[in-house]
Amino acid sequence: MDNLLKKLSEAPSISGYEENVGKIIKAELKGKVDEIREDSFGNIITRKGSGKTRIMLAAHMDEVGLIVKLIDDNGFIKFARVGGLDNQVILCQRVHVHTRKGVLLGVLGAKPVHMMKEEESKMAIKPEAMFIDLGFKDKKAVESAGVKIGDWISFDRDTVKCGTRITGKAFDNRIGCAVLIELMKKITPKCEVYGVFTAQEETGLKGARVSAFGIDPHIALAIDTDLVGDTPGLTAEDCNASLGKGPAITISDGGRDGSTGAGLMTSRKIIDWLEDSAKKAKIKYQLLVSSGGTTDATIIALNRSGVPTGTLGIPTRYLHTPVQVLDLDDAKDMVKLVESAVNNLPNL
Repeated sequence: MDNLLKKLSEAPSISGYEENVGKIIKAELKGKVDEIREDSFGNIITRKGSGKTRIMLAAHMDEVGLIVKLIDDNGFIKFARVGGLDNQVILCQRVHVHTRKGVLLGVLGAKPVHMMKEEESKMAIKPEAMFIDLGFKDKKAVESAGVKIGDWISFDRDTVKCGTRITGKAFDNRIGCAVLIELMKKITPKCEVYGVFTAQEETGLKGARVSAFGIDPHIALAIDTDLVGDTPGLTAEDCNASLGKGPAITISDGGRDGSTGAGLMTSRKIIDWLEDSAKKAKIKYQLLVSSGGTTDATIIALNRSGVPTGTLGIPTRYLHTPVQVLDLDDAKDMVKLVESAVNNLPNL
């Protein structure tokens, strides 16, 4: 799975521009499923098996990034953020600007600390004070290179081993895509399984909304990443999930300041089904009550008259940064867990 994750992670695909990841998914699953199609929104919908029950498994393709907002007279690019990027991780990154003529390398800069006033140096630099330097002398040169307002921008990062783990960009949610690809290759279901690789999750769960409406599933799972509390400055009280302890079954998510449930509130029947499936697969798993974010499951659960839906997460450090870290054993166990769940659907 590590080679697949590397391919997916390094493929630049911010929200609304998921084509690069979509091409990899189509190539990986060609001839391995009963149907592959792309809908008008950009979701990649795969199907395998037949039967009266339809289960939807969703993993989003998109990543957070930037978009060109303005080119100033000196050739510097001002940008807008796409998705929930932490301002502190943007500065001093290398980026790729994706133009119609090709990809340009740039760096994110700001006023040097040596030239800041004392009060400025004590404050976090806001995105509005940052810019992208493409190394051209003026606006005309930047435009001649093909840059236009609206061009999208991704971070320039390789996916590499980090100790016994792996680090790279966009593991949220390319690791979910990798799991779903491996699962769709492997399963021989007794029901109709839809593996949906959704678009624009990071900007409003949009692809999940339209694909769920079209599929109208009887039951659904979102496969995504999860926050962890196993780094300095955090405790199990903040978040009790950790790397290497297995996939997480989400009880509830969303909310801020310690609250939860603004996203998905998972029913007891779904939780029991997922716990039972993990035990049958003989894998470690974690239970998680989370705050601060949600997944495609939230919007799928609200489809039509409602869909019993659960969320499964692969614990990942430093989400929404270019240096995310995860343990591939958790992802491999996730494949086993979802396969077990598909083979043991509950009576709802």
